[in-house]
Amino acid sequence: MERKTIEVVAAVIRDNDKIFATQRGYGEFKGGWEFPGGKIEKNEVPQQALIREIKEELDTEIEVNDLIDIVEYDYPTFHLKMHCFWASVKKGNLVLKEHEAAKWLTKETLYSVEWLPADLGLVEMIERLMAK
Repeated sequence: MERKTIEVVAAVIRDNDKIFATQRGYGEFKGGWEFPGGKIEKNEVPQQALIREIKEELDTEIEVNDLIDIVEYDYPTFHLKMHCFWASVKKGNLVLKEHEAAKWLTKETLYSVEWLPADLGLVEMIERLMAK
């Protein structure tokens, strides 16, 4: 049986040597940590989706920078395809509207939170990129 693929975007919001992580406040993955973002809507390019999602979830305007990676992950009930971009805050204060908590993490504290499985591979990549 072919699983449904859900296509999403994620923002790795960076401020110098720190990145922004959010804790999910709802759904089956409630309590898990992830990079903020959401589903790509029909007729949207990933960058547009990301700008819209961050505005909705965090009331913040971001600038979308380079693509880090496209992460593919099989969850039990669906296949996730996640477009992950570096991003920076243009305007706003990252207000949590849908998340339980958020933290700025450094390279040293990247693993101090319980990442969702799909985000974990990305974290390893970010750790390498931040080392440069």
